[in-house]
Amino acid sequence: MAKGEETRGVILHQGVETAYRVGLGGLTIGELARATGLSKSGLFAHFRSKESLQLQVLARAREEFTDTVLRPAVRAPRGEERVRALFENWLHSGVHRTAGVCLYVKALNEFEEQTGSVRDQIVQGHRDLYDSVSQIFRTGISEGQFKADADPMQFAYDLNGLLLAAYHWVRIVGAQDAEARARRSFESLLDVARA
Repeated sequence: MAKGEETRGVILHQGVETAYRVGLGGLTIGELARATGLSKSGLFAHFRSKESLQLQVLARAREEFTDTVLRPAVRAPRGEERVRALFENWLHSGVHRTAGVCLYVKALNEFEEQTGSVRDQIVQGHRDLYDSVSQIFRTGISEGQFKADADPMQFAYDLNGLLLAAYHWVRIVGAQDAEARARRSFESLLDVARA
């Protein structure tokens, strides 16, 4: 990787961290300059506008989610073991407030009533996640570990719902209780799905 690309990656990661803290709407070139210690003019040369910065930070958050949650899960054997890896990676990242994993949740709440390319990218990111989860679940069907008539998109919906509940529960009650409740819900979800 070239030095310029590496520097840009560091800046975008700091953008993800900053947006997680101040909100995607609060992420500005000036705010990122304060967080990185770089000049506003130097950052402006990279991003040109607040919207461009937001879009690139969202793309980076998506990469971080893929690298932290999805890619390691796909390395697990097909079927239930892969679904379990997905769940554990996602739960761990949510409980430990990994910015790249959690930013899309915060950003959807923040931008849900707006229009434009930032909202569109947030929505597409969520849709792509549902597709990825349903595809991972589908491997369990093809391996004969889940019911042949199971609905992969329903599983994606249910899994996302329980992880969102865990994400909120961490902030309301605490991480230990949230993890325990999420694991119980996940086991119930699997019990219904198993062949």
